[in-house]
Amino acid sequence: MRKVIGIGETIYDIIFENGQPSAAVPGGSVFNGMVSLARVGMDVSFISETGNDRVGNTILQFMADNGMSTDYVNVFPDGKSPVSLAFLNDKSDAEYMFYKDYPKQRLDVLFPRIEEDDIVVIGSYYALNPVLRDKIVELLEMAREKKAIVYYDPNFRSSHKDEAMKLAPTIIENLEYADIVRGSNEDFYYMYGMEDVDKIYKDKIKFYCPNFICTAGSKEVALYTANATKHYPIAPIKTVSTIGAGDNFNAGIIYGLLKYDIRHRDLNQLDEKWWDKIIAYGIEFSAEACKSFNNSVSPQFAQQIRNTE
Repeated sequence: MRKVIGIGETIYDIIFENGQPSAAVPGGSVFNGMVSLARVGMDVSFISETGNDRVGNTILQFMADNGMSTDYVNVFPDGKSPVSLAFLNDKSDAEYMFYKDYPKQRLDVLFPRIEEDDIVVIGSYYALNPVLRDKIVELLEMAREKKAIVYYDPNFRSSHKDEAMKLAPTIIENLEYADIVRGSNEDFYYMYGMEDVDKIYKDKIKFYCPNFICTAGSKEVALYTANATKHYPIAPIKTVSTIGAGDNFNAGIIYGLLKYDIRHRDLNQLDEKWWDKIIAYGIEFSAEACKSFNNSVSPQFAQQIRNTE
């Protein structure tokens, strides 16, 4: 069975509505999608780190409960597990405050074995952080050598926009390793100050990675590849929280790639009809994640997906 290997932070999200806490759930941008993939029955390995404390134990237990191995999570003795406060506005979008206390030694962990056509997922500031860069590059080099599919979600937050110039070479390096880039219109606005998706693809992505998907919240999804350019409408839904929307869009795309057995060698030749099916899963997983405070798809939804296989 092909594996999905993700690397990213684990964080404990405390979600506020109208100034009051409404939920507390394990999260992290790559982590949220990996939980959903584990729930729908995929073979998932997640590389991360957490503190040796109550929050860390909660996250590790949550992973085990969802069928995710904790073998690749570095539990550090000094420092504390990271926590975020997510304040939802009237559109159910979140504004974040992060509390982090990492030790000097980071990601002291063995990597899982990568094989051809596995899918390696990187994203957010974790994939740019200079402190972690050597480990990220080590993983990407293994993926390239084995011909695994690299999926990159920049997930570039406004809190880093002042560093965009300084981080540009690292972003480019990630784009060069990537086989698929999926970002939101906001990511590219904070990274490049650009809003025209055509221009973003032509000027910033295409040269490094031919396969690009851009999401825009409840607006349409744009797909750009060597063989197709297409826009997909999004049906309106009643949203509880958009925290895991993009992360679960990624999970849906990855699920589609695995379900239809799209391999590394197929990716750049895929025609529109295959992308239609894959993007449909991205939209479906994302919509499902917006219906609750959980950052991933529900176990009930996951069971329905498994039943249709």
